[in-house]
Parts: sequence; structure tokens; C-alpha cells
Amino acid sequence: METSERMIDAEVKELEELVTTMRRELHQIPELGLQEKQTAAYIRQKLNTFGINETYEVLGTGTIAVLRGTKLGKTLAFRSDIDALPVTEQTGYSFASKTLGKMHACGHDGHMATLLGFIAYLHKHPEKIQGTLVFVFQPAEEGPGGAELIMKTGILQKLGVEEIVGLHVFPDLPAGKIACRPGAMMARNAEVTITIKGVSTHGAQPQLGEDAIVAAGGVITGLNSILARNIGPLDNVVLTFGTIHGGEAMNIVAKEVVLHGTMRAFDDTVYDEVVRRIDLLASEIAKGYGCEAEVVFNHMYRVVNNDPKMVRTLEKVAADYYEETLPYLIAEDFSMYQQEIPGMFFFLGIRDEAKGYTYPLHSSKMKFDEVNLLLGIQTYVNLIAGLNEI
Repeated sequence: METSERMIDAEVKELEELVTTMRRELHQIPELGLQEKQTAAYIRQKLNTFGINETYEVLGTGTIAVLRGTKLGKTLAFRSDIDALPVTEQTGYSFASKTLGKMHACGHDGHMATLLGFIAYLHKHPEKIQGTLVFVFQPAEEGPGGAELIMKTGILQKLGVEEIVGLHVFPDLPAGKIACRPGAMMARNAEVTITIKGVSTHGAQPQLGEDAIVAAGGVITGLNSILARNIGPLDNVVLTFGTIHGGEAMNIVAKEVVLHGTMRAFDDTVYDEVVRRIDLLASEIAKGYGCEAEVVFNHMYRVVNNDPKMVRTLEKVAADYYEETLPYLIAEDFSMYQQEIPGMFFFLGIRDEAKGYTYPLHSSKMKFDEVNLLLGIQTYVNLIAGLNEI
């Protein structure tokens, strides 16, 4: 992290112990979406410690904090997600999750510690505040999508938020680096459920039934033709079925099979075409096997579409520790803020091969050093002035 350490102010470096403590305390109390009661209490207690007088509770476990400066400037929002995942931790940390089957495996503990550290910095350095700063501690990023729920409350609109910024720790990126890109950076996604219904019969008399398992195989194979033949070769689309359940016994022709999968795309027009063709092909292929197919989509998050001017500002303030990332087909509900508010989402590198910190997001073994979070805080500090210049 040598490059970024030269860019971090002494006052930010002084936060390392505080940020480390907060991250580790939060890591031990992981809670799932819209159930983050301990987490919310922790955040609100820290905000009180840091002298934040203007706060709003949203969605039960979400918290919006506001700092109003004496200098003229924009109303800028900075967001952290706060929920965890249903993962059993295998990191070996001394501060591992205290709740079996739940873990901060996506780094949201680091995001919260970064945003709280940023607020602690501003508490000591109010001269850095321009305009109004809004801090969003958002529940349920992993589902059902807290960003959209917060937008529906109207709180950010009432506060007059003009631009919004978020970050994500990222094991694909070396520690000491910031990465972003203008335009589409992360994909739009949907959950896909296909229920195939046939007619059961004795396995020794298959001609008397309609085999839902055979039909399911045909549907899975046939849907791959969408990506191969109906979508342009330069259009990035993923369709993956992760589970398949069906059948009653080894000697009975299956009467029902249920497929669960995910689809991703960077372009709304392409996304809509894939949805249309999945619905059409699944139904028609199933009919060819004498079965019926019902397709249900749970349309989740939109494309993370970064404002180009904001990205140019990030590149400027991040200087030699900035790099442009390739787009990723993973999804983020930060995109739901960007439907109404110009926004920018960037990656904060945490990969450290020497220490073996290379496990991906959502892994039960995902680990990182808290010192990396200081780069996130410094970037936030620099963005206050930078974004007020555009």
C-alpha cells in the first residue's frame, strides 16, 4: 500500500485504531437485511459520540445523518450498506461473527467503519465541510434492496441531495488502489424461476406420462441459444441456473421441476430482450415435451451507471492510485439511487496476496486489513472539494 500511504493525510492516519476497532466490533454482530437492530444501535451511538445532532431513522434499521457546513456548496450524500449474509464464517478471526450462519462476507462492516471514520474526521475538522453532507447507512443491500426503499421514503429528495457517492471493498483489486469507470460499471440483474409441470407415471411406463425432468433439460439447453444466437456477441449477458429441484422417487416420472437462476446485462434494451425470449422459449420448449412452463422474474437492481463528471473528479483526486476498472456483471442496489440522483460508485482495493487475502466477496473466508479503509476515508475527504468544483 506504499503508493496510497503517501496520499493519506496524517489526520486520517490517526483514525486507524478507531476504524479498526469499529470494523471489528461490527464484524462480530452481522445481521440480515431489515433485521439490523444491533448494527443500527451501534451506528447511532457512534454518531452521537461524533457530535451528529441531525439524524433520521428510516426503514426501522436505516439511519440518515446530516452535517451542515458554513461554507457554500452542494448537498452531497455518502452511502454505506449495513447488512450481512447468511454465511457461516471460516476466517479464523479472533473477532469472528458471534452468530452462527451469519457473516459480513461482503465487506459491509468495512463500509460502515469507513463512513463512520469519515464522520469522525469531519467532527474534528469541520473546516473541510462544504455545503451539506448526508450520510446514508442503508439496510438490506443484499436483499430486498434497501436503496429503492429509502428512495421511496423521499428523505434524500427532501434533503436536496444533488450527488451521491459509494464505495465497495474489492478483493479483485490490489490494496492501495481505487478503481472506477464512467457509465455502466455493474450489471442489471433479475432472479429467474421456471416451474415445469408434467404428468407423473411409473418409471417403467414413461409413455403414459410427460417427464418434467427431460423437459427441464431441454429448457436449460435451449435457453443457452439466446446468448449464442439472439444477443449480439459484444453484448455482455449472463444466464445461470444455480439450483434444480424435482421428482419424487427414482422410479416415478417427475411431474414437476423448479429451476432457480440469475440473469445479468449492462443494457436495458438487451435485458428486456433476454427476458422476452426466456419467457417465450421456456414455454414453447416445454410444450414440445408435453409439459407446461411458468416463468417468474424478480427484477432487482439496475445498472450501476456512473456519472462521467464525477468519475473524472475521482480520477483527479485519487491521482496515481486510481485505475479504470473493467465492467463487472455483479449487481449493486446503489444503482437505485442513480435512477434519480447523479451518482458514482467505486472499488476500494483490499487484495493482499502475501497474506493470502484473496478470497472473493461472499466467501466464508473473505478477509482484509482495516488500514486499507483509510484510503477510502481520504478519498471521501478529497471528493468534498473536488465535487464542489464541477
